[in-house]
Amino acid sequence: MNSRETQLQAFDRLLTIMEELRAQCPWDRKQTMQTLRHLTIEETYELGDAILDNDLKEIKGELGDLLLHIVFYAKIGSESKSFDIADVANGICEKLINRHPHIYGDVKVANEEEVKQNWEKIKLKEGKKSVLEGVPKSLPALVKASRIQDKVAGVGFDWEEPHQVFEKVNEELEELQQEIVTGDKDKIEAEFGDVLFSMINYARFLGINPENALERTNKKFSKRFQYLEREAQKKGISLQDMTLKEMDIYWEAAKKAD
Repeated sequence: MNSRETQLQAFDRLLTIMEELRAQCPWDRKQTMQTLRHLTIEETYELGDAILDNDLKEIKGELGDLLLHIVFYAKIGSESKSFDIADVANGICEKLINRHPHIYGDVKVANEEEVKQNWEKIKLKEGKKSVLEGVPKSLPALVKASRIQDKVAGVGFDWEEPHQVFEKVNEELEELQQEIVTGDKDKIEAEFGDVLFSMINYARFLGINPENALERTNKKFSKRFQYLEREAQKKGISLQDMTLKEMDIYWEAAKKAD
């Protein structure tokens, strides 16, 4: 791997290129933090896809794209004399040092959970009014639910055993079934949300990421359905003209192919 000196040289090269692009390229010169925002979100999702696929070459490329965005925002910040890349780097360094007193101080911790609990307590001391302040409002609902549960668990608001969470899942399913009988769509939606929230919580107790789990299923389903489409096309059959029983034959074949 590259030496620290080579790594710093590469980062300095990126900073130089960013300055040149900002000064000379019409597109780069025109960008603002607002125009870059949606592109940054897109790049983050592309990195997430590469990680799920365990494609290390793609991960490297997508990390580069995200690093460019960080440097870009910092360059824009420097132009209004608000902050620059040194302020960004030093800011996160100070935050990491302050929130790891078991490394940079005299605090003792026994395990990962105590580290997380200390992290949330320190954030409150820093001026946060709620442990949930760090959860972005614009996060997708599934990811947001997972982060909310992580945050509150960090201050001790949590179940003690996995079986308790599973019992909660069953309880929410029963309540959903009761509302389905009434036919009240608003109440059904509310109970369905409770089921999802409890399932996401159960995933945490199982030590799995619910977003990753669902995306794996999305990919699996898409792969099998596209197999069904290809096989139907080979035989000159339209999916609309097939019965569910006929589709199921190809679906089972797709499962075996997996």
